[in-house]
Amino acid sequence: MAYTTINKSSLHMNTKLYTGNGSTQSITGVGFQPDWTWIKPRSTAGNHRITDAVRGATKQIYTDLTNAENTNTNGLTAFGTDGFTVGSDGGYNGNGVTFASWNWKANGAGSSNTDGSITSTVSANTTSGFSIVKYTGNETSGATVGHGLSTTPKMIIIKNRNSTDDWVVYHESLGNTQSIRLNLTNAAATTPASFNNTSPTSSVFTLGDWTAVNGSSMIAYCFAEKTGYSKFGSYVGNGSADNNAFIYTGFKPAWVMIKNTSVADWWGIIDNKRVGYNPTNNPLFANTSATEGNFNNDLLSNGFKIRSNTGGVGTSGNTYIYIAFAEAPLVGNNNVPCTAR
Repeated sequence: MAYTTINKSSLHMNTKLYTGNGSTQSITGVGFQPDWTWIKPRSTAGNHRITDAVRGATKQIYTDLTNAENTNTNGLTAFGTDGFTVGSDGGYNGNGVTFASWNWKANGAGSSNTDGSITSTVSANTTSGFSIVKYTGNETSGATVGHGLSTTPKMIIIKNRNSTDDWVVYHESLGNTQSIRLNLTNAAATTPASFNNTSPTSSVFTLGDWTAVNGSSMIAYCFAEKTGYSKFGSYVGNGSADNNAFIYTGFKPAWVMIKNTSVADWWGIIDNKRVGYNPTNNPLFANTSATEGNFNNDLLSNGFKIRSNTGGVGTSGNTYIYIAFAEAPLVGNNNVPCTAR
């Protein structure tokens, strides 16, 4: 029996590192035409900038800020068949600055979806379980929006493009009565106005009446779990400075984001491309413009191991949610096992 239908994860999600030149340059080597690109300066402080194919190149929002969407003609200016083009803006292409870009494949500019009570524009990659959803909210509790995945999302990230509302995150491990903010360190909180205490289905997600999720101009990024490619879950830290929690994913992770939901702390992101990979990973933080940090975590052939008791990943008794994408499955559909690095 096949373990996964995605043998080459890098055709759907891939990290690409580059160094800015202060002018313009085409970043290639992503491996596909990205539809969602998340860029962060590494060697200097700078905001996290997100661009997608549904809103259009040059349209930027920031995971560490509440700012409304704006147009930047010197930022990410185009998506290409193997990457993207950046202009002279220092947040994308500062001269000599090192950058991380995290890239996901959806399905281009998207098409109309009428599964929910609110019509949406959806760009969906049903193979990898990722969709970009643009919709106009109505501030009505119980409104539904089609996500196009044909399977239930485990995580949804939402931003009001027209306002300074927080980023709102649904994660299955928190349940439908709680949400958490991507731009803040805050712990998870009970917020019925976010998802109307209703879990997403295989066709739609449900909204409360809060403008942060149901306002005039919305964008949502939806993730369903795919065996051997992605995993969404939670774990409890044990306080050990070395032998902390082991999280089984069923694949060798390429990218992991972790958030403490019990108390205030940062959203930490590690990947398999940046300097410091195993055992000392250099995290970037989705909620802050800070440069890379430092802590010990291992990316293994079948999951990841926490080797720190810092509050961001391993405090005893604290609960953490995570999102992980694969470098390679533990066993592919050709039954070839993945080996540890």
